[in-house]
Amino acid sequence: MNDQKLSLMDLLHKYFKETQDLRIPTWHKALFIFDGFDECRLDLDFQSRVNLCDVTESASVEVLLTNLIKGNLLPSALIWLTSRPAAADQIPSEFVDRMTEIRGFTDPQKEEYFRKRIHDQSLSNRIISHLKASRSLFIMCHIPVFCWISGTVLERMLGEAESGEIPKTLTQMYTLFLIIQTKRKKEKFPKNQKTDEDMLLWGQLGQLAFQQLMKGNLIFYKKDLKECGIDVEEASVYSGVCTQIFREESGLLQSKVYCFVHLSVQEHLAALYVHLTYMNQKRNVLKKSSKVGIPMRKEMTISDVHKSAVDQALQSKNGHLDLFLRFLLGLSLESIQNLLQDLVSQKGSVSHNNKETVQYIKRKIRENSSTEKSINLFHCLNELDDHSLVEDIQQYLQSGDLQSNKFSATQWSAVVFVLLTSSQAVDVFDLSKYTKSHHRSDEVLLKLMPVVAASRKAQLYSCNLKKKSCTTLASVIISESSSLREVDLSENDLGDSGVKLLSVGLENPLCKLQILKLQCCNITGAGCAALASALKSNPSHLKELVLSANNLGDSGVKMLSAGLENPLCKLETLKLQYCKITTIGCAALTSALKSNLSHLRELDLSRNKLRDSGVRLLSAVLENHLCKMETLSLQECNISDEGCAALASALKSNSSHLRKLDLTWNELGDAGLKLLSAVNAHTDYECEILL
Repeated sequence: MNDQKLSLMDLLHKYFKETQDLRIPTWHKALFIFDGFDECRLDLDFQSRVNLCDVTESASVEVLLTNLIKGNLLPSALIWLTSRPAAADQIPSEFVDRMTEIRGFTDPQKEEYFRKRIHDQSLSNRIISHLKASRSLFIMCHIPVFCWISGTVLERMLGEAESGEIPKTLTQMYTLFLIIQTKRKKEKFPKNQKTDEDMLLWGQLGQLAFQQLMKGNLIFYKKDLKECGIDVEEASVYSGVCTQIFREESGLLQSKVYCFVHLSVQEHLAALYVHLTYMNQKRNVLKKSSKVGIPMRKEMTISDVHKSAVDQALQSKNGHLDLFLRFLLGLSLESIQNLLQDLVSQKGSVSHNNKETVQYIKRKIRENSSTEKSINLFHCLNELDDHSLVEDIQQYLQSGDLQSNKFSATQWSAVVFVLLTSSQAVDVFDLSKYTKSHHRSDEVLLKLMPVVAASRKAQLYSCNLKKKSCTTLASVIISESSSLREVDLSENDLGDSGVKLLSVGLENPLCKLQILKLQCCNITGAGCAALASALKSNPSHLKELVLSANNLGDSGVKMLSAGLENPLCKLETLKLQYCKITTIGCAALTSALKSNLSHLRELDLSRNKLRDSGVRLLSAVLENHLCKMETLSLQECNISDEGCAALASALKSNSSHLRKLDLTWNELGDAGLKLLSAVNAHTDYECEILL
């Protein structure tokens, strides 16, 4: 429909005829679901100034969809998109209200998968042990499809059905997977074995995979198959031969579309096509000018093809060629060449060793400023069976000399790679392990950010970090691939400017941080205003906020309360110890809590001058049947018997959920102590009261 112009109403009525009688106001209540939005081939330009607001005005499909998503068309309608992570950034973040990430398998779930899939527990244990020994493979197992592929291969290789080298790299695993699928076809159809047809099939599918990968396409149409010599009428036969590789699906109005079972399978076949085109035709299809008949100044080598692939992968902004590059390099190993003989037709052999390619990759690691890109290049070296840089760094890590060495950019990239692929997954990142020189902490943190992003918790306590680290952390916590859920920045002189920079990430809908500790960070009211803004913009994830020992004052607490009163705010723990809060600040806080009572479980206001007047305000909150608070800390808050009376009354009410009350270091008299001591006798629950 690329060349057609029609209105949004015409588009909907054309494909959903049952909606033709619906009036336009009804559509404002509609929910539009774009399932598999990453498969959309339309060029959606969200920077375009073409604003379309009339649902009866005609325009191209691209303009209609762009304006629908931006909210110009049917602004009250809801839109739900599903997309693979690599393509999720098609929609600018300002148009995203909420994002839900379906994550892959955790390490325990990886093991659970193999134990459930393979009933022979001895065999499943051997498979799990092998994958754990090859850390790069075990990391990839977070993708369920890779678990299925590796299970298919290793079940056969480690069982009695096959013999040969057990795969230790991605390329070996996927190549063996193709071979196993071919053998299964021969076992299933023993009378119809046509090896030449199988080899032709892999060549055609490889060409399709490569051409569409370069265009960023994940689904294909009939014309795409025809361009690669695939008979459309026999497409079902092709998919029937290799249902584990290529499949046919029904699209809108039952039109046929085609895809590989997973993007990684497409990337592997694309790499196989590039490799075979060089081997059989001495062509580098990665260079557009590379055509038969064009004279060359020198004989092309496989290294020339590799260099072209490295350069293009480094230029890719979204990393869509990273895995393709790893496969292409791995295919040049002699062990893979031996495997390919049973799969495809290949002229000659690769007598070339990969020394030139290895040196080129190492040079690119030195030149490249992006740690993420460097990490993939280290994975490439692993596919080429070169571990020299990594082995040097492993010695440093084992000897404990890392802190005393000032590494080059290449060595820092190697450190990151080793930490990310070590047998011990990094669950808690502790910056103090990697730097003794506090004046270099910001620099070291920047180098190790990929490790921080892969960790669940970042322990950055008392590391002399400055505000520039906040900018980097903000970018990490909004990354789709980030595992970071807890950050402790306590006792760093971040100031309000640092908190403002960090809040830019916190307010992004993509941020999933759950715990943030900013104790003793020189924060005042201005920093609280930034945090409040973040809580308003992205209230659904943060569960614990620690701001103790900061100069917030009543004004700061008032600003923070503006975010807490958001009904969508799900903060469960709030710690405001020693923040110079008085009754005035307590009034603002309790007002916010009354507006949003259902989530907060723990509140620490110790060492603030709340006095009895502030405690009375808190007691009124505790009496509310919606209040779910379980722990309240009021150490050293200038509370006397009058405040105790208010608390005792609240605790005796049937609505109170409080299980722990800390009143140590206050001015309590005998009357107050007596009232509190009698609390548990009048309630159906036990409240621990510290006096």
